Amino acid sequence: MLRIAVLASGGGTGLQSILDACESGQIDGKVVLVISNNKDAYALNRAREYEAKAIFIDHRGKTRDAHETEIVRELEAMKIDLTILAGYLRMFTKYFVDKYKNQIINIHPALLPKYGGKGMHGLKVHRAVLDSNEQVSGCSVHFVTEGVDEGPVIARMKVPVKPEDTVETLRERVLAAEHLLLPMVVQWFAQGKVYAENWVPVDMPMT
Repeated sequence: MLRIAVLASGGGTGLQSILDACESGQIDGKVVLVISNNKDAYALNRAREYEAKAIFIDHRGKTRDAHETEIVRELEAMKIDLTILAGYLRMFTKYFVDKYKNQIINIHPALLPKYGGKGMHGLKVHRAVLDSNEQVSGCSVHFVTEGVDEGPVIARMKVPVKPEDTVETLRERVLAAEHLLLPMVVQWFAQGKVYAENWVPVDMPMT
């Protein structure tokens, strides 16, 4: 059974998709730890309801190294196999990503390498997609490296961009795709199917 940690800064809908998939048997694993840098994050409530360990680790007033040391302590104590960033709005240092190389993944609300990088998160991503008159958007799961959204892409799932779309309607369509793609990729890890070297991104059919 894959021992999973999820880091989230907000509501935790991505976390919920993983919890549900573990409960239904879609993922051969269990979320045993949820960490947030926001004490009011609803993701922590979801973790407690699931009976996973829920930890608030404040980043304020600390160096990045000090903050990451606290996270590492929790990951090691819980013997984590895979760490998932699901709406976690913090960047990690080289020390952290090297320590857990190819063991940390992130979900991003666009088809990387397009519309990624520093500052490209949340509604800003969908606004950029609409402003560029794209006909297709989607989401990507990628390995986490020191560069923001620069890690190798594991899989992408496409959604149509409709003429009448607003930032909010596009966000909801992409979010639905995220909730399909992320548990699928996590199960690939549980099955030992994901490798880092020479991995070719898997492009799923448009939803």
